[in-house]
Amino acid sequence: MTAGLPKGFTVRPVTMEELKAAVALFNACSMELIGAKQHDIDETRVEWGTPGFNLETDTRVVLSPAGEIVGYIEVWDIEEPHVQIWSWGRVRPDYRGKRIGTYLLQWAEARARKAIPKTPSGARVVLRHSALHQDKPAQALLAHEGFNLIRHFWRMVIKMDGSPPTPVWPEGVVVRTFAPEQEDRALATAVRDMFKDHWGYVETPFEEELVRWQHWLKNDKNFDPSLWFLAMDGDEITGASLCSPKTNEDPDMGYVHTLGVRRPWRRHGIALALLHHSFGEFLNRGKRKVSLHVDAKSLTGATRLYEKAGMHVDRLSHNYEKELRPGKDLATQSVT
Repeated sequence: MTAGLPKGFTVRPVTMEELKAAVALFNACSMELIGAKQHDIDETRVEWGTPGFNLETDTRVVLSPAGEIVGYIEVWDIEEPHVQIWSWGRVRPDYRGKRIGTYLLQWAEARARKAIPKTPSGARVVLRHSALHQDKPAQALLAHEGFNLIRHFWRMVIKMDGSPPTPVWPEGVVVRTFAPEQEDRALATAVRDMFKDHWGYVETPFEEELVRWQHWLKNDKNFDPSLWFLAMDGDEITGASLCSPKTNEDPDMGYVHTLGVRRPWRRHGIALALLHHSFGEFLNRGKRKVSLHVDAKSLTGATRLYEKAGMHVDRLSHNYEKELRPGKDLATQSVT
């Protein structure tokens, strides 16, 4: 690391006791960028408690001379084979220009490099970081530190003026809701299968992934199994639309967290039927707005599906990447 902190500023790991102060920092940044609070104390507590994530080794906060948290960064390096490491950070708007962001990003890179000995021999290892389109200082910092812009992601939204179309299901396919605990393993397996064809997918050990998934199901206050819709062909989960009743920034907006169809059942209208079914359920609950996030160059054509369903792009974010070690890329790059 080459960047230093201003005189009187200190750095150390965040503690769970500082959760409220950290979320206040995150929301100060989101208010500046999008005019709304994106972060929730309970949700962040669940995130920090994710199995494998360690506040002591995977986070740093910068404190002002007055002891306030003015910068934060976290590094996600919890999944084998450790070839894609993610960082995420924020600097309080009134403390920008003091090289706090530079210090934290350089710390994140040094932390990410510690993953290299754990990776398969000859595999490419990267550090990734996402920035909202509005966040020009973050984009400039990432470029300065040697990150390359590699992908764009959209938030897409629909605002329903009337009832959505009635879902049309292929013969033999029916929709029902998810049964927690009884179907955890079956659904986790199906979702894994759905996303193997998505850009950037890297297979991880299933049992570890299941433990992390169940951690969220048990602790997320917004988890509502009556909004988790499964498209079934007999006993087979063919597709799923896993929804949350609201977003943090807008309690009147429903959110589709996961939408996917397994390869053997694609091109039969199941994804569109799931989307229409989800829209209808949100409307029944008084939610006329629904959003989701998608790869702008989705390998499976998801953007075309969402446009067909009446959704439009209302927010753009950019993914940046820095190569830590060249080698064979283990991530999905295309669909054959």
